[in-house]
Amino acid sequence: MQSWMIEMMEQFGYIGIFLLIAIENIFPPIPSEVILTFGGTMTTFSTLTVPGVVLAATGGSITGAVILYKAGNLLDVGRLEKVIDRWGHVLHLNKKDIYKADHWFNDYGYWTVLVCRVIPFLRSLISIPAGMARMRFSLFLLFTTIGTFVWNLLLVYAGALFGESWEQIVLFVDMYAAIIYALVGAGLTILLFLLAVKRK
Repeated sequence: MQSWMIEMMEQFGYIGIFLLIAIENIFPPIPSEVILTFGGTMTTFSTLTVPGVVLAATGGSITGAVILYKAGNLLDVGRLEKVIDRWGHVLHLNKKDIYKADHWFNDYGYWTVLVCRVIPFLRSLISIPAGMARMRFSLFLLFTTIGTFVWNLLLVYAGALFGESWEQIVLFVDMYAAIIYALVGAGLTILLFLLAVKRK
């Protein structure tokens, strides 16, 4: 997959970067760190520039995020209630849990979107709950743009700085992602434990 992405970027330049990042936002398994860092490296031996790559990547990120946000709009609370009615006993969830999560996202969702934009994998998926919670679209767009711009700028600039050693950045981002996932997993485990204790 990596060689295919690199070939597409070399052949189509900014358009290739835009399309790859847009697809990466919709299908998170595609690694944005490879696209962005190699895009930065390309600025050292091609006509591409760091600002151009950052803008192309940010445009692709926003496009993908908006698509997932709109998809989230289709998964409203009412539809989730039907799922809970059928499977709630298996998931140990009830309708109150849905509304609590919905209210929480309405209160803190903007900052959640901003923070998650710099966390691999979560940076894409966060658009769906934002759409489900009917987050104000203008603010969703603002926080998404800020978060993705910062993420893109850091990785593209790092790629330009490291040049041919750009794969070292990918390894560093993988380590960063693993630490974040471990912390999130530990937090969720503690939360589920506390919920179980509370129910008992």
